[in-house]
Amino acid sequence: ENFDVMDPSFWYVSSGWNNGAHQNCTWSKKLVRFDNGQLELGFRDGRAGDRNYSCGEIQTKGRYRYGTYEARIKAATGSGLNSAFFTYIGPVHKKPHDEIDMEILGKDMSQVQLNQYISAKGGNEKLADVAGDADKAFNDYAFIWEPKRLRYFVNGKMVHEVTDPAKIPQEPQKIFFSLWGTDTLKGWMGQFAYRGPTAMRVDRVAFTAPGDACQFPESIACQQN
Repeated sequence: ENFDVMDPSFWYVSSGWNNGAHQNCTWSKKLVRFDNGQLELGFRDGRAGDRNYSCGEIQTKGRYRYGTYEARIKAATGSGLNSAFFTYIGPVHKKPHDEIDMEILGKDMSQVQLNQYISAKGGNEKLADVAGDADKAFNDYAFIWEPKRLRYFVNGKMVHEVTDPAKIPQEPQKIFFSLWGTDTLKGWMGQFAYRGPTAMRVDRVAFTAPGDACQFPESIACQQN
């Protein structure tokens, strides 16, 4: 997906709610834009529902399982914000909570946090370096999900590998991009301080199933094949 045209049959835009008390913004379709070949997810002030800020999230309507997941992202600037690329399925879909995360936390733009949830059990956090800071330029984030192995990559380099079967999700999941903030999770995401509108940008995203041809020259799937 190169984000040239919004395809409502493929993408679902979150709007009109939030994910709980920890989130200080309400999802708004107004802050999801396809602009000049990029996805832009915004964060800005302005009362929305019972929150003081609005933010953007998009998710696939389809579900995916084993394969290579890749996105080229420029994170939003600001302590207390989370620029997230992840897969998720859960009770709202009448399935166990499984998740694979690559999250750039505004308190430290030099790192990306990696994590997995298996049947709602997390605690698998790892940090990987992002050279030059994640909000200064686009960087490539990827993971290869296999039945018995999960590998994470930043700019084409493997930064973490999981081989414990108990720590590898198995449920097919949706692909998400989201930008949100918090007033309460200070230890994790940093002290929130609003300094004006900001945005997370995504230049492309790709899912390559096992055995399929890679889709662009820089793809991790090209290297693996």
